[in-house]
Formats: sequence, C-alpha cells, structure tokens
Amino acid sequence: MKQPCRRAHAAALALLFASAAAQAQSTEPPASSLPLWELGVFAFGVSQQAYPGSDEQLSRGLVLPYGQYRGRFLRADRETAGLRAVKTPRYEVDIGVAGSFGGNSTEIGARRGMPTLGTLIEFGPRLKVNLGQWGEGRNAGRWRLDLPLRGVFDLNDGAAHRGMAFEPEVSFQRRSLGGWGYGVSVGAIVGDQRLNRTFYGVAPAFALADRPAYEAKSGLVAWRLSTSVSRTLTPDWRVFGFARFDSVAGAANEDSPLVRRTTGASVGFGLSYTWLRSEARANE
Repeated sequence: MKQPCRRAHAAALALLFASAAAQAQSTEPPASSLPLWELGVFAFGVSQQAYPGSDEQLSRGLVLPYGQYRGRFLRADRETAGLRAVKTPRYEVDIGVAGSFGGNSTEIGARRGMPTLGTLIEFGPRLKVNLGQWGEGRNAGRWRLDLPLRGVFDLNDGAAHRGMAFEPEVSFQRRSLGGWGYGVSVGAIVGDQRLNRTFYGVAPAFALADRPAYEAKSGLVAWRLSTSVSRTLTPDWRVFGFARFDSVAGAANEDSPLVRRTTGASVGFGLSYTWLRSEARANE
C-alpha cells in the first residue's frame, strides 16, 4: 500500500474513533470534572459496509496516538473538531467530524473497473439540541437532536470535495449503575447530487451489461440505526464498541445498479489508553 493511502486510512480511523465513541463520551461526567487535555493511544478495528446499498464489507484496523483538548471554544475531543461557537443548556453549535473507509474496485466487486471509492472525511457545522432527560440523578439518560451539515472530502484524491451531506439524528445516551455507558440513535443521511454520484453514479464509460449507465439524484442516501457501548476499566484504560445498521429502502438512488442490498451493517471495537492528562479541569 502506498504511503499516502496509509496516511488516509489512518486519518479516517481517527475520525471513525471520534464518531463511534461520541455517544459513549456523552455519558461521561460533566466536562468540568474531566481534564482540560489528554494524550494517549488507541487500537481500533472495524468491519464496515463499503457504502449504503453495497453487498460487501471493508475491514480495517489500526493503532494510533490521540489527543483531546476541552477548552471553552477551542475543542478537539470525540465530538468536536476545532470550534464550539455556542454553548447553552439547551443548544450547542460546533464543528463536527465523521469518516468512512474507501476501497478500490478489487475490493468492491460492484465497482469493478470504476474509479476508487476513496476514504472519505466529513467536516462541518452541527447544531445540537438538548431534548431533556429520562430518569433522575447521576445515571439519568439524555435525549439529543443533532443537525450536522458537512462537506465530504476524498483523502485518496488530495482531499477533493465530493459533495455535501445533511445527517439529522435523534440519540439517547445513558450511563448505568454498573459502569457501562451506552447510546442508541436513529437518523438519516441526505446527500446532494455530487455526493450521491460518488456512491451510485455510473458514467457511460464504465457501463457494463450488468451495470448500465446511471445518473445519480440528490436526496436520501440511507436510514441509519446506531448503538454504542463503553466502559472505563481503570482511570487510564477504556473499552468501547459500536454497531450501525443502514437501509436504502425508499432512498433516492435505490434503483442504481450499484445498490446490491437494501440493508447492511458495520461494527467496530476499540481500546484506549490515556498516557498523560492535565490537572486543570475542562470548560463546560
């Protein structure tokens, strides 16, 4: 594998770690009881549906250092990348990130002979709305609405812009008395024509007898149901995992020849170790 591709996969794994662990992070104590900054390392493995509607999986794994900083406005943690512009008890506006692996045509049979589906990162503003809590006390669960609007960029092609994604999501997070944190969310992915063409378009030059030319449309990419779990083993060691189920039923490009399956799943598991942390406390 070429070095640029390795770096791309490493960056995507870091983003996957951030997005997969975000719900578990929401079940932690208030930010003011967490360190202002942390440095550590994590190991992570994932089996991911190649794209919504694919009938093939991509498996990746990596060990990577990480850092977190929880300032009042400048933040780099499992949910925010760079800036938290607004923070109130009810609303928060920040910059969010997400990521997904890519694969070439030898890994994704439906795309044989077509350009590589690159490792994608998503980056952009997000409105988070606190919808209230369920239960009482320290272990009460919390409901939240996320409304992220993100640009999508291909790391295998010099961070070329691949379109825009809107991904509304309602989530519930809770930390149990036994020390496990868990989260459940349901949402949707809506893409512009440029993004949907990346996943589902077939240019005439790549048409085959079993893969006719297809012009992708903007609109719904997939419905998504996600779950996550985490547990702090010691002050320095933490385990986490996630499962995600996507469905393209009723999606704008369900009739694309690249859609081979209506539903698909992605799963991941990780272990993190905190090496250094500040004595100063984080900002809420």
